Amino acid sequence: MSNSSPQNASTPLHSVSVAGVVVRDDGRVLVIRRADNGTWEPPGGVLERTEAIEDGVRREVYEETGIKVRVERLTGVYKNMTVGVVALVFRCRPEGGHEQLSDESTAIAWLTPDEAVAAMGEVYAVRITDALRDEAPHIRTHDGRKLTPLTGN
Repeated sequence: MSNSSPQNASTPLHSVSVAGVVVRDDGRVLVIRRADNGTWEPPGGVLERTEAIEDGVRREVYEETGIKVRVERLTGVYKNMTVGVVALVFRCRPEGGHEQLSDESTAIAWLTPDEAVAAMGEVYAVRITDALRDEAPHIRTHDGRKLTPLTGN
């Protein structure tokens, strides 16, 4: 059996998700309260296998909020070390649509950055603060609840 088999136990398997930190002209950010666990987060979800990354961001934000967006730039890459999910987060601008709930969201709100950060757990709050900075994309790891301290060189 070849070692390059996709079934090989040593082949790392990851799920890729995308999220949009949607920022209005007044500085408020779009957030949802998830139906499955009640947490507040930027809208996003799993990138489909045949989907371009920015198309996935637009689709996920629209499906969860009813808001159409323009994707501006990558602001962070986040890996959940516990479950192997890599999240790509993008700053976006609203371009149309109107707020509507979905099966995945029980509430939608436009919050100030401080309100959004206060409403979220650490691993989602940092995505908001990273997206609002005019810096290179941030790369962070976490365990699903807490950020992992920086290591390495």
